[in-house]
Amino acid sequence: MLRKRNRYKPLLIVILSIGSLLVLIGGINYLLSPSYKTKKVVEAFYTHEQNGDFADSWELLHPFMKERWGKSAFMRDRIHVFIGHFGAETFQFTVKEDSKIKSWKMSEESEPFAVAYKFTVIQTYKGKYGKFGFLQEVYVAKDQGEWRILWDYN
Repeated sequence: MLRKRNRYKPLLIVILSIGSLLVLIGGINYLLSPSYKTKKVVEAFYTHEQNGDFADSWELLHPFMKERWGKSAFMRDRIHVFIGHFGAETFQFTVKEDSKIKSWKMSEESEPFAVAYKFTVIQTYKGKYGKFGFLQEVYVAKDQGEWRILWDYN
């Protein structure tokens, strides 16, 4: 009987090795996927915003957004609205992945992007007016090989 157990042991090792390899390949594919990378850009943007680091969040904007918002104006407005008006020092946020969109346009005047990813971000504040949430649709598209943040102006 002892011999039968030893005979199946190499088969079990092969099956476990193949299973582990498939899990590893699947994990690597996910980490390299545009869906994962774009969500990480959105999370980085709002983490900078959460920390009041608006200069670094501005750096993650797509150049089309930077044309609309100069760096100092962006920083001044973000501080003025979120901290000044809302009376909130920071916020919590959640990112919900919505969809991959083909031929999306930031505005009627802009050229369409071949591919963009749409996310819904919910920011939760506790400020001088109590607890409230702010929902925003956020888009991510490539610019010179880097994923960058855009908002919808249609």
